Amino acid sequence: MEISFIGAGNLAWHLAPALENAGHHINEVYSRQLQHARQLVSNLYDAHTHSELNFADSPSRLFILSVPDDALESVCSQLVLPENAVVVHTSGARSLQSLERWMSVYSDVPVRVGVFYPLQTFTQGQSFMLFDEVPICIEAVDGVTEDALVQLGQEISDIVYIITSEERRTLHVAAVFACNFTNHLLTLAHDLATQDGLDFDLLRPLITETFRKGLAASDPATVQTGPARRGDMTTIETHLTYLSNQPKLSEIYLLLTESIRRQYSH
Repeated sequence: MEISFIGAGNLAWHLAPALENAGHHINEVYSRQLQHARQLVSNLYDAHTHSELNFADSPSRLFILSVPDDALESVCSQLVLPENAVVVHTSGARSLQSLERWMSVYSDVPVRVGVFYPLQTFTQGQSFMLFDEVPICIEAVDGVTEDALVQLGQEISDIVYIITSEERRTLHVAAVFACNFTNHLLTLAHDLATQDGLDFDLLRPLITETFRKGLAASDPATVQTGPARRGDMTTIETHLTYLSNQPKLSEIYLLLTESIRRQYSH
């Protein structure tokens, strides 16, 4: 399939090479930051940068919108596509209906729309990710487009689901808790340890075992430990005393402690 990327950030950095390795041809990469497009193109076989959002003469049939959610409508309003092209967004939170509405308003030619959402965290500049075990969530306006996107997904991943916008939104919220919030808590733990001259490496075995147990359990609630789980108010008060000069951390500690206590109060 002939493919163009609109956006050259974290996801595109990994998805474009994965599609290319599956035998697809990446024609063009557009980014508002031309340097990002150049960096991505340098890792592809025969792609080139595209300096504007007019793709009317592009040989591509699939256009992948890999841009921040709050930029999607603005990009769609400027996008010029070949007739009957397929355009997909890669957002966990934006609905298919939003993309369908924007393209019906802004496109001068008929296009087909869909969603191609890899459920994973990506970081630009890191080694290219293998997509075999990355869930690909598909949604489309019609069966032909859906079949084409499912086939595309199956060529790079063993896990492809057809899900609705509502289901995808739920997954995205859950992913924020599982990924973004978890990483932020690791950051806070790192800062707490290092501010008193302790090595964060001391916590790594604990973190590794915590994730191992949580992922091995059918329900992570069954392997919860710690003072809040035990109802150990003496330890909790000791911790809060230590955090008394750091009100933001104290607030987070109290919020999570209360959430755990409520979880197990019955």
